[in-house]
Amino acid sequence: MVRAGMEYETVIGLEVHVQLLTQSKMFCSCRADYQTAPVNSRVCPVCLGLPGALPVINRRAVEHTIMTGLALNCRIPERTKFDRKNYPYPDLMKGYQISQYDMPLAVEGSLEIAVQGQAKRIGVTRVHLEEDVAKLQHFPSQYGESYSLVDVNRSGVPLMEVVSEPDMRSPEEARAYLMTLHSVVQYLGVSTANMQDGSFRCDANVSIRPRGSERHGTRTEVKNMNSFRSVFLALNYEVERQRRILEDGGRVVQETRGWVEERGVTVSQRSKEQAHDYRYFPEPDLPPLVVGRQWVEEIRRRLPELAHQRKARFSAQYGLPEYDAALLTGARPVADYFEQAVRARDLGGAAASAFAKQVSNWMLGDLSRLLNLHGQDITQTKVTPERLRDLIDLIEAGTLSATSAKTVLEEMFQSGQAAGEVVKALGYVQISDSGVVESAVLQAIAANPKAVADYRNGKEAAAKFLVGQVMKITRGQAKPDLVTELVRQKLAQE
Repeated sequence: MVRAGMEYETVIGLEVHVQLLTQSKMFCSCRADYQTAPVNSRVCPVCLGLPGALPVINRRAVEHTIMTGLALNCRIPERTKFDRKNYPYPDLMKGYQISQYDMPLAVEGSLEIAVQGQAKRIGVTRVHLEEDVAKLQHFPSQYGESYSLVDVNRSGVPLMEVVSEPDMRSPEEARAYLMTLHSVVQYLGVSTANMQDGSFRCDANVSIRPRGSERHGTRTEVKNMNSFRSVFLALNYEVERQRRILEDGGRVVQETRGWVEERGVTVSQRSKEQAHDYRYFPEPDLPPLVVGRQWVEEIRRRLPELAHQRKARFSAQYGLPEYDAALLTGARPVADYFEQAVRARDLGGAAASAFAKQVSNWMLGDLSRLLNLHGQDITQTKVTPERLRDLIDLIEAGTLSATSAKTVLEEMFQSGQAAGEVVKALGYVQISDSGVVESAVLQAIAANPKAVADYRNGKEAAAKFLVGQVMKITRGQAKPDLVTELVRQKLAQE
C-alpha cells in the first residue's frame, strides 16, 4: 500500500556501452574510424547487411572484452557464443543485431566505488560483445516535415556492454560507478571512452520501492545521457517523477524514456521490451567460441596498472597527499602527464617529493583552470610536461616569482612557447638585486605612512600590505623573501 510521506528506496542498475578501439569493425574488415570519415564511406556487404555476406569475429575486440572482464573481477567462461537479437529499428541494417545473450564473454564480476569516503562494491552481471548500429541524421524540411538519412559508417563497430547488478541506491552512487568504470576502460586502453562522441554510452534502469521492501518496483529505462552530469540529473528527475506518481495513487509504467537536457526532464519514447521480444537465437553464421585458459592468462598478464593501484603508488613513491593522488590518477592522460613531468627530473628523497608536489599544485591549480576555461583536456594543451617542469625550474632557481609565473603560464598556454622564451619576451626575470629592491621598499614606505604607523603599533598585517605594495611597484618581479626581509629591516629602523 502506498501512502503520502512513505519513505522510498531507489534501485538503479546501469548498462554501459563502450565502443572498442580496434582498427577494423566487429565482423568485417572495414575500418572502424568512422567518426571523421565521409558519410557511408566505411561500408561493405557485411555491415550493409546484404544477402549472403558472412561475418568473421574480430579477435582484438574479443581480447579487449576479456581484458575488461578480468579488470572487473569477472569469471571468464570457457565457452561463449553470439546470438541474433531481432528488432525493427531503421538504424539496424540487417533487421537484427549480432550480440550475446545467455553465454557472454565475462560474468559475475564487481567494481568498487567510493561515495563521500565510503567504499561500496557494485556487482557486474556480465560483460558481452556486440556490434554497433548505423546512425540516423535528422534534418528539417522546407515543406514542414523533417526527414532522416542513414549513415552506415558506425554499423558494425565493436561495442562492449557492461551490465551492472541493481546495487546502486542513489544517483550519486550511479555517477560514481560510471566514473570509476570510465577510468578502468580508459586505463586499459580498450576505448577512447569519449562520452561526447558516443564511445561511452549509458542507459539506466531505475525504480523505487518502499524502504525495507525486498520486492523491486516497476522500472523504467532512461536513455540519451551523454555526460556524468546528465546521468546524475536524469536519475534525480526520474526518481522524483516516480515518487510523485506513487504518492498520487498512480502506477509507474515500464517503458523506455529519453533524457531531454534542455528541459531537464525525461520523456516517454516507447514501451520497454522484454528479452523474449527480441527473439534471441544462436547466430547461425558464427560457431561457438572456445576461450582457452592459456589465452585468458596471457591477457591477464597484459593488464596495466589501474587507477586505484596508481593512486597508491603515487602516494608511496612521490609522497603526495591522498587527495592529490586521487585527482591525478582519476584519468589516465592526467596521470601520464604528471609522471612525464616528474620523471624528467633526476631527484631523490625529499627533493623528489617537493618537486612532485609542485607539479601537482600547478596541474590541479592554474593549468586545470586554463583547461576548463578553454574547454580542453590535458592531451590538447600546448603546455607539455617538459615545459611545465621548465616553468617550475625557473621559480625554484629564483629567476621567476610565483606571481609572475601564473602570467607566464597563461602565455605559454596560448602561444605554446617555452617558459624561458615567454619570460624573456615579457621581461619577467625576478629581481634579486638588493639595491633595486631596497629602492622600491623605501618608495613603498614613503608612500604609506599610515601602514608604517600601524606596524609600529603592533599590527603585523601592515608589513604584509607594504610587501604587496613593493611587489606592485616591481610588477611582481621582486624576490618575495628578499622583499619581506628588507621591509622588516626598514620598519625596524626609527
